[in-house]
Amino acid sequence: MALVKYNNNSISAVTSAASMPSGAMTHIKTLTASSSSTLSFVNGSSDVVLDSTYPIYVFKFINIHPATDNKSLTFQTSTNGGSSYGVTLTSTFFYAYHKEDNSAAALSYDDSSDLAQSTSFQAIMNLGNDNDQSGAGTLTIFNPSSTTFVKHYMSNTQYYEDGDRSFNTYTAGYFNTTSAINAVQFKMASGNIDAGKIKLYGIKDS
Repeated sequence: MALVKYNNNSISAVTSAASMPSGAMTHIKTLTASSSSTLSFVNGSSDVVLDSTYPIYVFKFINIHPATDNKSLTFQTSTNGGSSYGVTLTSTFFYAYHKEDNSAAALSYDDSSDLAQSTSFQAIMNLGNDNDQSGAGTLTIFNPSSTTFVKHYMSNTQYYEDGDRSFNTYTAGYFNTTSAINAVQFKMASGNIDAGKIKLYGIKDS
């Protein structure tokens, strides 16, 4: 296969963005926390798209920092445009951790963080609030606009927790509704989200 090389002349010859391939992931909205009680992504509000435009939506967490020590970032969804959050869900939750001083490490299922046909907010990651502690990761929701199937989600996070431990957590589950999900809200289990960003992306069909 021949190697194609581009130079300034070949790039300047492009007359339309459509002439160049576009990525499958499209940025939709970024919300920045500043002592925020909640961060909500509502379809049709503030340029948020959360409908049949994309079959997959991805949220990215960047340096999430809580106001209150040792509290979980949580999320829930809505089928009524954010008027209420509490769609019935069932989930699993497991983690691996390792302490800074190498004194402890573990891989464990966490039955205190999973939910069974619950309308509660689902924990994503449990954070410390030291100045240098924060968390990052992703949450993926599949086909939220479907009116046929339940709505599956998966989340993977990495954070620096109270107790000076590196935590890698996985939670996954489904929202047990055939109604379209059109809003997602994030909040701490207690206290505010002191700082950090949550970015929403849509992934196109292949």
